[in-house]
Amino acid sequence: MQNDQVIPFVKNLRRGRGSTVNPDGRFESSRRDPIFDGWTDPETSGQPLRTTVTIENPKSIISRNTSPDLPFDRSVNAYRGCEHGCIYCFARPTHSYMNLSPGLDFESRLFAKPNAAELLAKEISRPSYKCRPIALGTNTDPYQPIEREYAITREIIQVLSDAKHPFTITTKSDLVLRDLDLLTPLARENLVSVGMSVTTLDRRLARAMEPRASTPGKRLSAIQELARAGIPTLVQIAPIIPGLNDPELEHIMEEARQRGAVSALYLLLRLPHEVSALFQQWLQETYPDRASRVMKLVRSTRGGKDYDAEFGTRMIGKGPYAALINHRFNLACRHLGFSRRKYDLATDLFQRPAAATKQMSLF
Repeated sequence: MQNDQVIPFVKNLRRGRGSTVNPDGRFESSRRDPIFDGWTDPETSGQPLRTTVTIENPKSIISRNTSPDLPFDRSVNAYRGCEHGCIYCFARPTHSYMNLSPGLDFESRLFAKPNAAELLAKEISRPSYKCRPIALGTNTDPYQPIEREYAITREIIQVLSDAKHPFTITTKSDLVLRDLDLLTPLARENLVSVGMSVTTLDRRLARAMEPRASTPGKRLSAIQELARAGIPTLVQIAPIIPGLNDPELEHIMEEARQRGAVSALYLLLRLPHEVSALFQQWLQETYPDRASRVMKLVRSTRGGKDYDAEFGTRMIGKGPYAALINHRFNLACRHLGFSRRKYDLATDLFQRPAAATKQMSLF
């Protein structure tokens, strides 16, 4: 079946979503495609796709990595999947481990971990635990829409606050402002920094590629409010998509700097596993006039491939076009006076939580 037959069938069902399709995960033994049988109008039939949340009770919550090109070695994710629906999200393939699709399932069939804060307190209370900054929001956004109801991220922050444990936040949502009461005193002790991801200032482009994230204007306003509260705030232009949003690089950095951002970083578009096909399908439907050029530029930064996972270059790419983006970024940083790094946080204030025990005290 041709792709142009599949897309219209699901178009009405995915209004307000990022992915255009819902392919089976790479671990599935069979493939299923929706079809139009001629009996119903594919543009008007069916119900809109609704978000569902499944409660998950993991046995541990701190994820560790030894990647040489990451500035952190541990992270905490309160949720699986992300309702923001960013079409480029490199975390989409993780839904395949749940026998779900990295497409529409990733942004509509979510998992919440309500025991995350309890597990975190237990893990950082262990005598063997060594304090280093914990990254929140490395896989899925800690402030995606369902956080308003579940407030798991706030509970996690409360645990870290009580222990004076340093942490970073990465988000595309101005919901982070809800927790200023917790973040502000932590910032005074250099225990927290926030990275606000701003990929474009074009509302139309933002709506198309990250449909349920905060608008660019709200993210810039959030940077300003965080900076006013004394919280070190970084602007993250992630991802840079060659031929699509890379012309905005300097403008985004300027706007963020004017609102008080102290530093900046960028990441080049990453298309691992199923993300490549999902992104290209979206690109063909949303920006057919530039799809070929965008992918040609993307491949020029990845050695002719859609993606290269090599450590050291996977985040910034290689080749002339990638070098040009890096040069532009460094020039803008110097011109705007960006300096502070995201993970320069205090670790010497850490107070290990008292370990929970079922044994009663003798006194």
